[in-house]
Amino acid sequence: MNSQKDFNEAFEFHSGVRLRNRVVMSPMTTVQSFFNGTVTEDEIAYYRERATGVGAVITGSANVQDGGKGWPGELSIAHDAQLPELTKLASAIHDGGAKAIVQIFHGGRMSEPDALRGKQAVSASAVPAEHRDPNVPTPTPRMMTVSEIHETVKAFGDATRRAITAGFDGVELHGANTYLFQQFFSPHSNRRTDEYGGSLEKRYRFIDEALHEIFKVVQANAKTPFAVGYRFSPEEFTNPGISFTDTHYLISKLIASPLDYLHLSLDDYKRVSIDPDYQGKPILNYVNDAIDGAKPLIGVGGVRSREDVNNVLENADIVAVGQQLLVDPYWVQKLINGADDEMVTADFVKAIEYVHFARPLYDFLVARYQSIPNV
Repeated sequence: MNSQKDFNEAFEFHSGVRLRNRVVMSPMTTVQSFFNGTVTEDEIAYYRERATGVGAVITGSANVQDGGKGWPGELSIAHDAQLPELTKLASAIHDGGAKAIVQIFHGGRMSEPDALRGKQAVSASAVPAEHRDPNVPTPTPRMMTVSEIHETVKAFGDATRRAITAGFDGVELHGANTYLFQQFFSPHSNRRTDEYGGSLEKRYRFIDEALHEIFKVVQANAKTPFAVGYRFSPEEFTNPGISFTDTHYLISKLIASPLDYLHLSLDDYKRVSIDPDYQGKPILNYVNDAIDGAKPLIGVGGVRSREDVNNVLENADIVAVGQQLLVDPYWVQKLINGADDEMVTADFVKAIEYVHFARPLYDFLVARYQSIPNV
């Protein structure tokens, strides 16, 4: 277990990217981009405001291929034509004093039909995702060919080059929340019998190839420190699915790579595993034990107070804050200044009414939190 850390002290990654403190903005969906994934002025203003206190902003998911677009309104980093607006976004985050990290991803079988405009989603195998409601059917994706896998690996490298060109300080690979990297690693979504499926080693191959491509691009193009991180979900609820034992293997491979950090994806940092062999303490603690100081760990999940920050930092090097920053953009400054009594504490259904949001984001949040708009 790590000793207690001061959230307001600077932190430097192996690459040389230096954060002014140990609090980062967690990647969140905002549905604010244009239909083609181009950054909007509303999106730039949203990130600029929330960059004023954190050490780094990790943007919401940016697709690396049109066929990997997850939902309408999603950011894209798939084309050079998007570089001018991406550059403005990175600059806006820098204006707030934070480092700018763009999360790059491919939706795979989780891509919404509306986002793909009728085209069939692709995945590791032709296995549909399981909906929480068994009566709700989900589309069956098409299994990617080996050549398509190679093209997607290259697309992640190309996206990284664009991030460097646009002035971002890093990229985070979205290997969580059942998107494409996780789909390849999961025995539920990956039923392949070729070199990309079967054993843990083969199911990890797509991740490994993407990492190699990205690091090659960074070495060839980055003239200043540039960080690369990886976000992952610790387990799946499906059977078959990723077990905590599988995650131990994943962690062992990731910490052997040149990655700057690992970012755990959790909705609650106190969450306990569904695996009876790992229920003695929260998942975050077990993951921290598995990493054992080999890489910085970003902990996350329901952080809203000073107590939450300190609790996370007992088992992580950096704390990521999502929804609290959504409704309380200057929350980090309140934390630093001891103004805890000024923090927004209302539940999110009510709290979204406290802050001005551009219409697409506001409507998205109302639907998400099942709130009633004040009109």
